[in-house]
Amino acid sequence: MAGRPVLEPTAQHPITVTPTGRHVTVRVNGTVIAETDDALTLRESNYPAVQYIPLRDVTESALVCSDTATYCPYKGDAAYYHVNAAGETVEDAIWTYAQPYPAVAAIAGHVAFYPDKAEITVD
Repeated sequence: MAGRPVLEPTAQHPITVTPTGRHVTVRVNGTVIAETDDALTLRESNYPAVQYIPLRDVTESALVCSDTATYCPYKGDAAYYHVNAAGETVEDAIWTYAQPYPAVAAIAGHVAFYPDKAEITVD
């Protein structure tokens, strides 16, 4: 991680993580892949809010580790999963921060789904 910038949220780039407080269902190719009452909502600057689902509430058998990795200076190193659903593999549909930076530590053990690769319903 040497040489990578590490940034803290600011008034100009705020980040909050709060309990969603509602039931969240995630479908991929019409198949329910995750369901939880324990999601967290991450709001970052002007980006759309993201639902982070506890990994324990995701269908483990549908996940395949990906070689994709990215870096966010506010959150840390992200790893990815492909999702097998309805006989198809949706590549890099999920990302997770195994060891997120302290400002977003609450998302450890959680995953997020790309909204263009999954249907995320908050009821």
